[in-house]
Amino acid sequence: MNGRALLAWNLRRVRVAAGVSQERLAADAGVDRAYFGGLERQAENPTVDLLDRVAAALNVPLSELFVQPAEGAEPPQPLRGGRRK
Repeated sequence: MNGRALLAWNLRRVRVAAGVSQERLAADAGVDRAYFGGLERQAENPTVDLLDRVAAALNVPLSELFVQPAEGAEPPQPLRGGRRK
């Protein structure tokens, strides 16, 4: 798995586990929501400073965004869309 794919996998894994939307996380990290979506689609190439802000907003160490998934692990699923009640 290349670096962007690994980052995208872990961003979604950690974000979904925390129950945080892309919009909320982007706001908390001071990043445009569309740019953050691009990170999860492997379309953007973030700086280390940006990754520091994202990790801080998720309250995880930076290294958590680079954890190698287990062999045969299923990709993390997105959160259910729509407004929360």
